[in-house]
Amino acid sequence: MLLTRQTLPKTIPDIAALDDLLCRPTQELIDGLNKVEGDIMILGVAGKMGPTLAGLAKAAAPQRRVIGVARFTDASVKHWLQARGIETINCDLLDEAAINTLPKAPNIVFMAGRKFGAEGDLSLTWAMNAHVPALVAQAFPSSRIVAFSTGCVYPFVPVNGTGSPEEMAPNPPGEYAQSCVGRERMFEYFSHKFGTPGRLFRLNYAIDMRYGVLHDIATKVLAGTPIDVSLGHVNFIWQGDASAQALRCLAHCTAPTSPINVSGHEILAVRDLAQKFGDRFGRAPVLTGKEEPTAWLTDTSQAVKLFGLPVVDTEQLIAWTADWVSRAMPSLGKPTKYEVRDGRY
Repeated sequence: MLLTRQTLPKTIPDIAALDDLLCRPTQELIDGLNKVEGDIMILGVAGKMGPTLAGLAKAAAPQRRVIGVARFTDASVKHWLQARGIETINCDLLDEAAINTLPKAPNIVFMAGRKFGAEGDLSLTWAMNAHVPALVAQAFPSSRIVAFSTGCVYPFVPVNGTGSPEEMAPNPPGEYAQSCVGRERMFEYFSHKFGTPGRLFRLNYAIDMRYGVLHDIATKVLAGTPIDVSLGHVNFIWQGDASAQALRCLAHCTAPTSPINVSGHEILAVRDLAQKFGDRFGRAPVLTGKEEPTAWLTDTSQAVKLFGLPVVDTEQLIAWTADWVSRAMPSLGKPTKYEVRDGRY
């Protein structure tokens, strides 16, 4: 069954149903992948988004070879991928010789990176976020490369505006976000040098039932934990929509590579989101702090023009999240730390 607004479930009963939903393609994704030929290789496939992005790619193009590359320190991820017909290759992307043995796939989605714990070992953060991209860009000069980045490369912008456009110069706080600028610069440099087509996929806050801004807020409202609204405005997108847009970017690569902002098209107040969960849970949210006039927000009008609005809207995400959290369903235990303003993760 194809994914459409009309086929969305009212609730997501369990992880198996969640995985199936995240791996369900739209007709637009199928058509988009038909515009690009060749195998698809996903580097850093074992993170939060990687497995379902790989599963979505395989579901949308079942005749296509889809290859997932990672260290696979959690063997269950490897088995999950293989069960869906995705080939797996164990590879430490810090090892240049190992990268050079990988298949020269025409289509690459680069998802490797380091965020949480970044402050604990900054040299490793820079190595993963800037050195590894340089190694990959040199190893695949003739491939299309869609490289995951982050909206955190931008400075804070006024919450009463439209968010940062792609033309805004990166100028972020904190070494994590600075290292992400380094990642982009490496792909840019080698894209210029080799003529490599690509896209820099500046993603703001993907949402899955097991993690994300809404999961963080809902969990705190249900537990009566105070919610700091200092960084009081956010935008976010359903992980399935974000994965589909990343794959569709393969048909919209530019040479040299160029950025594209991906998130929800709405700027949402944390206070309002907390109240919506409070209404559903029958308890008032505990709010602290005062909204700052700026936040990390992106203007997604370019992505909307290319791909249309996300299939899953905010109200649906709130309903799914409230149901999931109220049933004490599994969490990845990885807060987004959306409220952090100094860039220290």
